[in-house]
Amino acid sequence: MDTKKASPGLRVLKIVLFSLLGLILALGAGVYALWHNELGALLSIKQLNAPDGARKDGAVYQMEVPGGYYFDEFLEQGGASTDKELISFITQRITKGLIPMNIGESDIACSSFTAATPAGDRLFARNYDFSRTNTCIVYTNPGHGRHASVSTVDLQFIGIAQDSVPQGLMDKVLMLAAPYVPLDGVNDAGLACGIYMSFQGPEGNTPPTDQRTEKPDLTSTTMLRMVLDYASTVEEAVELISAYDLHDSANSTFHYMIADASGRSAVLEWVNATDSADTDGTKRELNVIWSGGAPWQAVTNYILTPGYYDGEPEESMKGLDRYERLTAALEEAQGILEDEEAAMELLSQVGRRSWNPDGDTVTVHSVVYDLTHRTALWVGNEHYGEPAYTYRLAPAS
Repeated sequence: MDTKKASPGLRVLKIVLFSLLGLILALGAGVYALWHNELGALLSIKQLNAPDGARKDGAVYQMEVPGGYYFDEFLEQGGASTDKELISFITQRITKGLIPMNIGESDIACSSFTAATPAGDRLFARNYDFSRTNTCIVYTNPGHGRHASVSTVDLQFIGIAQDSVPQGLMDKVLMLAAPYVPLDGVNDAGLACGIYMSFQGPEGNTPPTDQRTEKPDLTSTTMLRMVLDYASTVEEAVELISAYDLHDSANSTFHYMIADASGRSAVLEWVNATDSADTDGTKRELNVIWSGGAPWQAVTNYILTPGYYDGEPEESMKGLDRYERLTAALEEAQGILEDEEAAMELLSQVGRRSWNPDGDTVTVHSVVYDLTHRTALWVGNEHYGEPAYTYRLAPAS
């Protein structure tokens, strides 16, 4: 019988190797415990369409965010009253302070409307107009009684430049902040919401809304995230929003449209009740313009609050031309459009490449949310009718 024993050096080597293996496994378990939702989101990122510089097309991505993204904690701490506070929260919670994040400024010209089909299905349509940029379709399902949703995000708002394509790990880590900056979306209750620039104040001076009461605080896109996560109806959304002070993001001014599967919709605007020039963002108050009994409603960058433009020249009314085009079409149709494709066709008529072909902006994405069936028809970069750029979306249930 061979009774040879391992040499002391070999025994030490084995001990070291097993110790290292144990350390690696422990570190792996720690990383998974700390970042399992984030890792799942990173692994889900995929490119749907490549950029096209000649056509001013940005890239289109998709990401699925499993589990929570600390939004409950964000609300519990009182939200944020500035982009800097929001960035600090996201950096500390999502990247554990390791990777700094950013939110960019914007100059957005968008259009939206609601309508119904002959079968009674409720539609919410939206164009996102901007300069060339990369976008991401983001699926979220935070659980614990909160709604799953699908939304669209402009990636430059989280620090990914317009002319770059997110390729490396660091760029993808930045995309983890996407749930905090949605532009529009629909949740599994059939409630949809969109955000639009409102260009308030004198020409060249658009002081952001910056309410300062005892209420907790929300920035523009986090208010939209709250609506998608917690509201099932327009009334619930308005009640939630009314409990917060709004602080507009990116040194801009915004208003919102919200609609639900019942056919109710509303445009929410923050306007100055005492200063006709609307130059003091701290004095603005929420005004809700309900759709009433009409089966449709429209919004662009044009302020709908009665009397807002009294005494102002028409050229100061940003988005009025597109608003009049949409309302004329919807009035003629009595708010009834044949289907999602008909709604998409109306969006195409006010798309930037056809509406203002000599301008610097493009329509980055167009989407028609079917609030009855909780689905969406999504088209990137005005490639209307082209299957390679057209997607059917639905929030997870």
